[in-house]
Amino acid sequence: MLVAFSVTPLGTGEDVGELVAEAVRVVRASGLPNRTDAMFTTVEGEWDEVMAVVKAATDAVAARAPRVSLVVKADLRPGVTGAMDAKVESVERHLSGG
Repeated sequence: MLVAFSVTPLGTGEDVGELVAEAVRVVRASGLPNRTDAMFTTVEGEWDEVMAVVKAATDAVAARAPRVSLVVKADLRPGVTGAMDAKVESVERHLSGG
């Protein structure tokens, strides 16, 4: 499965980069395939392992913020791996006329 999620600390001021980095650090330490962009971090793996990473990343932010917002979007497709790259490659192929 693919899970795209965003953890936002609330009540800590406008500059949230340091606290968001704590969440990304947890994701990267998980060893699961992942990618972070300006809006979301996407993680690929099995349900239990991905959800455990989302929880741990959220907990890392919650440890330093009085309130946390969590947005989660999931794509469940049993038996498929490498979807994080394959989806982007498909779009790029179509953009290049292939």
